[in-house]
Amino acid sequence: MKTGLFFGSFNPIHIGHLIIANYMASFTDLKEVWLVVSPQNPLKLKSGLANMYDRLEMARLAIESAPQIKVSDIEFKLPQPSYTIDTLTYLHEKYPDKKFVLIMGADNLASLKKWKNYQVLLSNYQIFVYPRHGFDTSQWEKHSSITFTDTPVMEISSTFIRKALKEKKSIQFFVPDQVLTFIESKGLYK
Repeated sequence: MKTGLFFGSFNPIHIGHLIIANYMASFTDLKEVWLVVSPQNPLKLKSGLANMYDRLEMARLAIESAPQIKVSDIEFKLPQPSYTIDTLTYLHEKYPDKKFVLIMGADNLASLKKWKNYQVLLSNYQIFVYPRHGFDTSQWEKHSSITFTDTPVMEISSTFIRKALKEKKSIQFFVPDQVLTFIESKGLYK
């Protein structure tokens, strides 16, 4: 069974993340997609991150009605910061019957050479890439492990949502209603 792994801080999760996950689960040969909530991305600053358990709960609330999408807290149990190759090694040992495929944006692909053991990722895993404007991925276009998808381009980011919340602007429709209710109840990102 092919399982897509969509890693992210999900700070907070928004409709762009959900559209990407649903596209991958519905329009590719993946049977399911796991949203892997990362406690800390080694290439990003930790400041500004909501509590990892709040981010996990928001992800769970967001996918309640999507049986083909699951949420994983696997990186909560691993050393931090989380490196994708270490998580994949752990998952491969824990679920030897699953074939894991990485899901990443063109922005991440453009910086892949900065990732720990990126050559091992390319040798051992297939990578499905969703488009992001403004990133040069031409060096990867002929790579046998990389599949570029026609996922709809979403010009929305968690940074945009956090900024809107700080400025007391409405984020209705940018995040699922349950996530908005959770953010408001916890007073997140103010």
